Amino acid sequence: MKLLAPELAAYQSQPKQLPSGSFGKNALLRLRFETRGDRSILAFSDRRAPLLVQRALYCDEGLPSMPVVFIISNSGGILQGDRYTMEFVVEPHACAHITTQAATKIHEMDANYAAQTQEIRLEEGAYLEFLPDMVIPFRHARFHTSTRIKIAPSATLLYSEILTCGRQYYREGEVFQFDVFSSTVRAERLDDTELFVEKFVIEPQRAAVPRLGIMGEFTVFGNVILLTPPEHADAIHGQVEAVWNHEEQWAAGASRLPNDAGLVYKVVGKESSVVRAKVREFQALVRPQVTGSCVPPEFSWR
Repeated sequence: MKLLAPELAAYQSQPKQLPSGSFGKNALLRLRFETRGDRSILAFSDRRAPLLVQRALYCDEGLPSMPVVFIISNSGGILQGDRYTMEFVVEPHACAHITTQAATKIHEMDANYAAQTQEIRLEEGAYLEFLPDMVIPFRHARFHTSTRIKIAPSATLLYSEILTCGRQYYREGEVFQFDVFSSTVRAERLDDTELFVEKFVIEPQRAAVPRLGIMGEFTVFGNVILLTPPEHADAIHGQVEAVWNHEEQWAAGASRLPNDAGLVYKVVGKESSVVRAKVREFQALVRPQVTGSCVPPEFSWR
């Protein structure tokens, strides 16, 4: 039996609409990538509404052999009682880029909570960029996300999550008015050897978020995890400075993960566009170091 995260204990009432995890609220997405000839392909996909993907695109000019997949939701956002499961596998020496169609909106809740489980597996020599768009938790949103990564020593995963304070410019502004946001990332080798566990829980009603040592004056948080062989981690870490830019209102820096797992890069800012740009700058350091290919200029519509 799966243990309930303690921060969710207060949110167990059932919605009046549909029961938690019932049909239409138990989304599933499974993707598997493998090499085929001189490029990687999306070899398998399985989905259950409201999650889906369309065909893989080869639109990255910097790495044209890499499939780019957009995760699409036809629900308009995550609702109370939703349970999402996503599973991604990258076979030996294959590569892929996974992102989302737009920001993930976590709607206001008056019962229960929403949860997301992610399982990511990278075989030897695999390369995956999993860079979804930002998460926007509405007033009284409750969200728990748990990610388990299994990765070979020679593989590389670039994983990010960008959390905003809420609908900052909606009406009078919803700044850190959600109930709880909980995120856990656990990484292991393929033989189950544990690399690290990172968990953060934000409960604005219990502890003020806009204070010194937490978010301070910032309203957007980017958390980037790079799992890669030590030689790549060393080279990238040497290029990342710890910076507090008062003029552009952002701060960022990188630290080493335990057990030679890689790096963690964190950035905070007052606007999501600034944080997204810094995450992309970090991606532009990682990809050429690991693959020898560049990150092309961002599409104009982004």
